[in-house]
Amino acid sequence: MNHEHVVLENFMESYLNYLQFERKLSFNSLESYRYNLKAFCAFLNYKQMESFYCQRKDIEAFLLYSKEKSVTTRSHYLTCLRSYYQFLMEEGIVYQGKKIESNPCDLIPLPTTPKKIPQYLTIDEVDRLLDVQFSTPYDYRNKAMLELLYATGMRVSELTHLKIQDIDFDEDFVHVQGKGDKERIIPMNDTAKRFLLCYIREYRPLLLGEKSSEYLFINNRKTRISRQGFFKMIKSLCTLNGIEKDVHPHILRHSFATHLLNNGANLRVVQELLGHSDISTTQIYTHISDEKKKRDYEFHPRNKKEEN
Repeated sequence: MNHEHVVLENFMESYLNYLQFERKLSFNSLESYRYNLKAFCAFLNYKQMESFYCQRKDIEAFLLYSKEKSVTTRSHYLTCLRSYYQFLMEEGIVYQGKKIESNPCDLIPLPTTPKKIPQYLTIDEVDRLLDVQFSTPYDYRNKAMLELLYATGMRVSELTHLKIQDIDFDEDFVHVQGKGDKERIIPMNDTAKRFLLCYIREYRPLLLGEKSSEYLFINNRKTRISRQGFFKMIKSLCTLNGIEKDVHPHILRHSFATHLLNNGANLRVVQELLGHSDISTTQIYTHISDEKKKRDYEFHPRNKKEEN
């Protein structure tokens, strides 16, 4: 690797430190930015292109080179590079006696990503999913997890990282550490509270045995249940209870948001409960509500076709 690209990587490391310590990005987000920057650096090396003083055509060449990647990935590449060059400009970083005067990414539009309406379960399907048959301590754990997830709409990663002290049984709140270490407080309903207390008092000690753990939900290795472990569990329950949809870990989160909005909840409140920084992310669920309204409108008596 030539000297210029060594310098470029040093600048990138400074940028990643800024994201970690000042922007407080999560570990996963930080690794995603690191991966994107490495991909860009590898492209510049391969093409033997100018690195520090990139122009718009260079960024566009990289995005074109990455055309086989998904639209989402290419959008993230551009977002990452735009932020990186903005950092270099604002920090006034000098290389070979010159500074970057303009962001080469500014005039490049983001690749358009078609918004997909999230898949969700109907209320009847949620009832069937939550109809857990009890025979082992793990069944009580699963019931507590599912009820809490549907009651709060938290992310699966947030659920699996919950600790005992995150649950406030006096005020019926859950303290959730979300993306970017942002904390939010979500109310839980009586059903979730009841099964959670039952699990904590009677069955969690059985799962732990002689071991101890600060985490709330325990797996068969007596450690914190993983996101993958939760996904396997929910897929198994869907199969067992005759739910034919292609489920994913966030399906109860999507169901939570959809059912709230269908029943008249305020969009801003749902945004806060879900931990969305941008309300446009929450608005995707209003499209589901609109579709339901259209279907329900078919019951209007004037919509019935006249018989000849």
